[in-house]
Amino acid sequence: MSEPDENSSASPSEQPAKKRRFVDLSPLTASPAFARIWIGGAISGIGAQLTIVAVGLLIYDITPGSAAAKTLAVSLVGVISLVPMIVAGLWGGMLADAFDRRLVLIISALAGWLSTLALIVIAVVDAVVQDHDRTVAVWPLYVITTVNAVAATISNTTRMAVTPRILPADMVARAAALNGISIGVMVMVGPAVAGVLVAAAGFPITFAVDAVLFLAGFAGILTLPKLPPLEKVGRPGIASLVEGVQFLKRAPNIRLSFLVDIVAMTFGRPHTVFPAVGAVLIGGGSITVGVLTAGMAVGAFLASVFSGPVAHIHHHGLAVGRAITAYGAFVAGFGLVLAAMATGWFGKVGPGLDAVNWVALALATLALIGMGVSDEFSAIFRSTMMLMASPDSMRGRLQGVFTVVVTGGPRVGDLYVGVFATAVALWFPPLLGGLIIIGLIAVLLRLQPSFRAYDARTPTP
Repeated sequence: MSEPDENSSASPSEQPAKKRRFVDLSPLTASPAFARIWIGGAISGIGAQLTIVAVGLLIYDITPGSAAAKTLAVSLVGVISLVPMIVAGLWGGMLADAFDRRLVLIISALAGWLSTLALIVIAVVDAVVQDHDRTVAVWPLYVITTVNAVAATISNTTRMAVTPRILPADMVARAAALNGISIGVMVMVGPAVAGVLVAAAGFPITFAVDAVLFLAGFAGILTLPKLPPLEKVGRPGIASLVEGVQFLKRAPNIRLSFLVDIVAMTFGRPHTVFPAVGAVLIGGGSITVGVLTAGMAVGAFLASVFSGPVAHIHHHGLAVGRAITAYGAFVAGFGLVLAAMATGWFGKVGPGLDAVNWVALALATLALIGMGVSDEFSAIFRSTMMLMASPDSMRGRLQGVFTVVVTGGPRVGDLYVGVFATAVALWFPPLLGGLIIIGLIAVLLRLQPSFRAYDARTPTP
């Protein structure tokens, strides 16, 4: 385990005298650099979530055909960007190990901001051509969102590798919990506001708000200290990547932490069906999409707020397994709600607020909140295992793999949902996926005893 970076203002922390119930805010006072990047990231992240939801709604709006065909078109956003994101995650991890991590963050953030400006242009053009009963082509949106995803992947990879350099080692888990709060806020507020903004102001204004909020995140990055490599690391390339892969081969606990998350995100990511759910199953249109998307964020936020006991939980592997099993149960519950609505027994619904089944919306949102709670606890323990059981010279590359997993997994999940929603029904992918998650996690934990026995007091990769 490494000490905080010599450029950091972080000071050694004290172990809490008694168990906490609520989140520990001490990382914010221990490291002003962490506080600034945390606050800036939360604000700019709200804008990023605005864009994610708005892009899905825009593609759904301009794609001709049935609800299933539109859903498949939305799912292709993730599918098309998957391979570039995998490359970006691996390359970004090598960049984070070989160069000043602050500089890598600055360049990747600027690239993401420029892609958002391009979305504003596309949305303005679409608004103009609609006056002539035409729509823009979908493919430019796929290109721009892919560029945005690549930039975000490199940025997220580097940002997480920065944390152990600007905080004392014993605060990394608490910082992960705080990151859960920021993610919860951005994913809770961003999608909800996106639904309202799209309905009230249109797509161009929604994307413009993201471009403005981005400036807060950029300010947090600029005020970071320089973060050059602590030891000599090979230049990005095949040799550097091979070195990272060889380390991962010797790290069964880190490997399995990646694998269980792939399982959860591949079979338990129902977001692609949200536009169709708001249109034909539950009703409410874009407002329902915003509420459902915010549901998981509410859960993540609640988990982080009540994350005080995290510092006293040492068997992280066992905690991850239980959290993802609960996640699978909530995913299946969401699928059951959609299956019930698909029967038509509960009345007709429509895209307007006057045709929403509020009971179904409440139950679906509760299931998504439960998914958010369980996913956040899993994320806290998985990220802490990865950061504390690996040397600083390897954290960038491992974080690159980690970022590929947490961002690439949902893209594969988008394809899974899109294909089965089109071939069977909108409710089928989450119901089947939840059951698959529960079964696979039970098998994987039984096959890897060292993961179940992992103890954070003696971290081993």
